[in-house]
Amino acid sequence: MQKGDLGIIEKGENDLQTEADRSAQRCIVASFKNLYPNVNIVAEEVDKISQNLDVPADWLITDLDPKILDLECPKSLLDVTEDQVTIWVDPLDGTSEFTKGLIDHVTILIGVCVNDEAVAGVIYQPFWQNRGRALWGLVGSGVGGFELKEPPQTKKVYVTTRSHYDKAIEQFIDGLKPCEVIRVGGAGNKVLYILEGKAHAYVYPSAGCKRWDTAAPEAVLRAAGGELTDVHGNKYSYSKENEKDPLNKYGVFATAPSYNHTEFMKLISEIQSQNVKND
Repeated sequence: MQKGDLGIIEKGENDLQTEADRSAQRCIVASFKNLYPNVNIVAEEVDKISQNLDVPADWLITDLDPKILDLECPKSLLDVTEDQVTIWVDPLDGTSEFTKGLIDHVTILIGVCVNDEAVAGVIYQPFWQNRGRALWGLVGSGVGGFELKEPPQTKKVYVTTRSHYDKAIEQFIDGLKPCEVIRVGGAGNKVLYILEGKAHAYVYPSAGCKRWDTAAPEAVLRAAGGELTDVHGNKYSYSKENEKDPLNKYGVFATAPSYNHTEFMKLISEIQSQNVKND
């Protein structure tokens, strides 16, 4: 950004990549491979530059946070081996917003998954208050890096996509009868709206998001007591086998810890049934 040249590449319609995406991915993946050579890593960018892990020595992150290491490991994870772990990396979530200067929407997402489940995650906001912050969650141990807040009690607020919004999504959300709809970029950013009490739910009734978009947010949200599923209330699988087909085909529906996800999914089902009748 300081150079004034983001190095933008168009991967597809409304799908951009910048030098920040490429460099962040190389830093993150090379650092993980240096520390944990046997874990599976699935990262968003697939060009030759992003895959080059011959990075400068000062790019490698070797420091480990003692506060995190002092946490008691959940019993369910005590016997996990490296080959069971898949790390899903989105080196820059909200690239479209980043290229437009909407830097508050931008996050970096690292989701640690064991077999099928997202169990730990980091949502990093590089531009937060000009110094950045890392929000983390470990299912069974809790969350950190932010203050978990309740959503408004006097009105129902949903957060949804900014760049992929269309008439079908608008009509679907209208059927939920929210008091307010917030449109922002980035899956990580939308889940932050839930965690910080700005919205009750994240509603995206369309295919588009990938596993690297939702692994970290789902883990942090689950660690806080919330939930993230598809339109049928099913969890997405984050096993290595999904690398070839990472699309979240049945939308993304996430709810705050205090917002009953089961009841919310019943409401979603009713909206779907009504839409089928109207068609």
